[in-house]
Amino acid sequence: MRRILKTLIGCALILAVAWVIASLPGRLSIDAGPYTVETSDSIAVTALLLAFVVLYLLIRLVMLVLFVPRAGSLWRGGRRRRAGDQAVTRALVALAAGEKADARREAMRARSLLGDTPQTLLLTAEAGRLAGRDDEAATALHALAMRKDSAFLGLRGLLANAVTRQDWSQAAAFARQAEAAHPGAAWLRQERAQLAIRSGNWAEALSLSGPDGPKAALAVGAAQAENNTDRAERLSRQALKIDPSLTPAVLTLASRLRARGREKQALAVLMDGWKWAPHPEIAALALAPVTDKLARAKAAQQLTARQPDHPETHLLLARTALDAGVFGEARRHLEATQRADLDQRRTWLLLAELEEEDRGDTEAGRLAQRDALRRAATARPDPRWCCSACHTAQTTWGPACPVCFAPGSLVWGSEDGSAAGETGTRVIMRAA
Repeated sequence: MRRILKTLIGCALILAVAWVIASLPGRLSIDAGPYTVETSDSIAVTALLLAFVVLYLLIRLVMLVLFVPRAGSLWRGGRRRRAGDQAVTRALVALAAGEKADARREAMRARSLLGDTPQTLLLTAEAGRLAGRDDEAATALHALAMRKDSAFLGLRGLLANAVTRQDWSQAAAFARQAEAAHPGAAWLRQERAQLAIRSGNWAEALSLSGPDGPKAALAVGAAQAENNTDRAERLSRQALKIDPSLTPAVLTLASRLRARGREKQALAVLMDGWKWAPHPEIAALALAPVTDKLARAKAAQQLTARQPDHPETHLLLARTALDAGVFGEARRHLEATQRADLDQRRTWLLLAELEEEDRGDTEAGRLAQRDALRRAATARPDPRWCCSACHTAQTTWGPACPVCFAPGSLVWGSEDGSAAGETGTRVIMRAA
């Protein structure tokens, strides 16, 4: 009904215009040289309208001839774009369904139709990864990372691939580039910190560690890896300021000071470390320059003066006294460890050695030595470095566990959960 009304109204308007033109009064006369054209106004207006229509059609015809190639190109481009969009959709469906071959084929088709856009490159990389074509995935991700508008997507994919290959140094490099491309991502900072730990870059791990992170352990790791003596000393002092009982920090700082010829400062650090957490490695480093056995016993007494009742103090003094031949003093300190209930293998083995040296090859000596060895066989294990996260034992300390890579998780104690000593000594429990 509306179309009929529009048609009738249009016809009425045309008739009205024609009637107005036909009723125009007067005549039009045009002189052009020897020629004179004279006609009525209505015919002149009609001729003018016809000339305008003809001119308009000619202009449209010329424009059509000139722009036909471009119009064809636009039409073909739109057709390719629609086909490419369809290929993208089919590739996404195939990826969701886990159809490797279809996903790869449609991703390649979308890429050939639409070119190297972020969408097609990402689809190609994912389809290649799903199909086991790591080379195709890596090529697409590198192309994606080269684009300014999608560099983060490519770098994140390359980071994931490097982590899968356990190429930690390469993964750390990609993580740094990704953060530069898209700064502020909290998960990326955590990922960089973990990668720095896995690759042994303790200085970077320390800089990326959060306020609740194991900064003391990471600072010690950075100090141990630092070639510059001044920076290594600063990092060691930073670790001790955070945790004065951290034995590796004490050992690292004392070693650096001794290497620079500052023996008194090194001994002061070791004595302070013994006050906070007596440890056999502190004693070994402190007594290393002393070769005379009586002098070692005296140096051990000076080292342990601020922790005279600690079980580690009694063990150290018993050891040095036994080496110096002062058997009564050695026995007194070993009896003190027994009163402290330090039922560990090293205690009974040291007692067995004392019985052999003190009583010699006598019946009483043999009986006492045999009893000490029997007690050593059933005693608790000696303390060692153990991971509080995965509960694996390690022969040496490290800033992170070499098994589970948990930073700051290596603590000193016995595997069965017994204490290595009293105040200032950490204890590790083995999971049942």
